[in-house]
Amino acid sequence: MLATFYTCSYQTPIGYLNLAATDSHLVSCLFSDIAYPTSPEQPAVLQQTITQLNEYFTGTRRQFDIPMQPEGTEFQQKVWANLSSIPFGKTVSYMAVARAVSGEKAIRAVGAANGKNPICLIVPCHRVIGSDGSLTGYAGGLWRKEWLLKHEGILKPTKQLTLF
Repeated sequence: MLATFYTCSYQTPIGYLNLAATDSHLVSCLFSDIAYPTSPEQPAVLQQTITQLNEYFTGTRRQFDIPMQPEGTEFQQKVWANLSSIPFGKTVSYMAVARAVSGEKAIRAVGAANGKNPICLIVPCHRVIGSDGSLTGYAGGLWRKEWLLKHEGILKPTKQLTLF
């Protein structure tokens, strides 16, 4: 039986987050400059996601607890699970993620998996930076990554980053 997918868009200060979900799980959350059409019916998981996004952008939420079901390879799932452990207000390097999931030689694969994260922001791929502290790569655009890191208090006007 095929799952039914529901969509909606959430307006953020830095563009739309286009959301897609099944009856029970969030499957996609991606930045865009244009909005998805909204499905006539909205499952509870989409309403919960919007509530938690409101709390995040108003500064009252630091961690999401939404049922998610991102689609990806076993390796991608491993990387995304690791990203989910990065606390609000902290960053890690791509190398640290590679070491945690597979070893240093997997750094490029970690970068690719990070770039394919279908649930951005909630699975905080924006908290992964270069080993030298540089803001490298972000599917939603580096300017959004910079905004999110400033919103979380990580990136100061001097652009010094806090690694954990």
